[in-house]
Amino acid sequence: MIEKVVNRKNMRLAYQQVLKNKGSAGADGMNLKQLTQFVQQHRDAIATSIVNETYLAQPILGVPILKDNGKTRLLGIPTVVDRWLQQSVAQAIMPKFEFEFKDHSYGFRPNKNAQQCVLQAQKYINEGYQHIVDIDLKSFFDEVDHCLLLELLYRKVKCRTTLRLIRKWLRAPIMIEGKLQKRRKGVPQGSPLSPLLSNIMLHELDKYMEQEGYRYVRYADDFSIYTKSKSEARKTGNKVYLFLKDKLRLPINREKSGIRKPMTFEILGYKFVPTYEKGVKGKYQMVVSSKSWKKLKQKLKTITRKTSPKSLTVRINELKEVQRGWVQYFRMASMQSKLAKLDGWLRNRVRYCIWHDWKKPERKRKNLIRLGVDQQHAYAWSRTRKGGWAVSQSSILGTTITLERLAKRGYESMLDYYLKVSPQLNEPLYTRPVRTVV
Repeated sequence: MIEKVVNRKNMRLAYQQVLKNKGSAGADGMNLKQLTQFVQQHRDAIATSIVNETYLAQPILGVPILKDNGKTRLLGIPTVVDRWLQQSVAQAIMPKFEFEFKDHSYGFRPNKNAQQCVLQAQKYINEGYQHIVDIDLKSFFDEVDHCLLLELLYRKVKCRTTLRLIRKWLRAPIMIEGKLQKRRKGVPQGSPLSPLLSNIMLHELDKYMEQEGYRYVRYADDFSIYTKSKSEARKTGNKVYLFLKDKLRLPINREKSGIRKPMTFEILGYKFVPTYEKGVKGKYQMVVSSKSWKKLKQKLKTITRKTSPKSLTVRINELKEVQRGWVQYFRMASMQSKLAKLDGWLRNRVRYCIWHDWKKPERKRKNLIRLGVDQQHAYAWSRTRKGGWAVSQSSILGTTITLERLAKRGYESMLDYYLKVSPQLNEPLYTRPVRTVV
């Protein structure tokens, strides 16, 4: 196995994937640009040290990330060299596990994605399985038992050298505020290996749920089970809780776990509402959750903040990147009316930025004249005492900075893009291929 890890082709593909994933520097300060020169100069020496079992994993950089509820979670960022080597190991060992993973495991796998996971959940609900066991694993990536994980790895990977290397990465200390701290459990969330290792651990859960005949979906550490009655859901939840506790040594978050009905259930940013069609009962359609709308609006606000020193072209390009990614992810949801309302609000935000960039009254007057406003009205609006947000919503900018003029500068309506990529046009779902070579 270690020969596959240090194979030149495998290491080159791993290097290319690390560059593609981008990411910041780790504890040693080396960035991706410096990695290029390092790989050219030290590839053979690094490969030799791995084979000879003398390679030592470097400390992980701990970066606190703010969560929606105001709390923080710790993101572990390995050095770029360790990310390169971890990607090499992941590519080499993934084929040994991938063929055994279950069909209803959708996270971080070839030709699997979050949309397929949500579609399967909707299928269960519309088939009448509307009592949902929603279990949230408490800090999953921080609670993984190293001994159990290495034991599961050993079933497929008999190579002592490869297992030693993985163990070194699992036990690498984490640097928080300049101080090193020991780690005796958990998988660093942010490493190329962590998605595969999490799937290997939770594959045991998948096997148990299939043996019990449960209808379930799982995306990484997010999973839910679908039943037809509350009593069945309660019984199922208790059995799964005991399995997680006794077999996988994983705690659950009791506050976030429970039995849900479709209207109160959220999965991967989606939620479900009844389909109000004549003659159709008990069926649900997908919509975007309020949390997801709030996150999107906050991102758009940040890009269109008038005090940010950006040109209109830069703003529009940043907006387009966020809008397209968001719509692609949620394109299965029904959201035409909400997108139309959001588009109107966003266009006014863009107009506000343009009005603010004109700054001085005389410049505003001249620009309004260039856009077709007569001299009298241009002078009056350039000297108005109204605030910028009020002006952006007024007819003077609505009839001058029109949608057609914004489109010429590259602006694209979210609703227009949604209608292009919506599944109702019979386009295939987007799948992200995962490279498994060697």
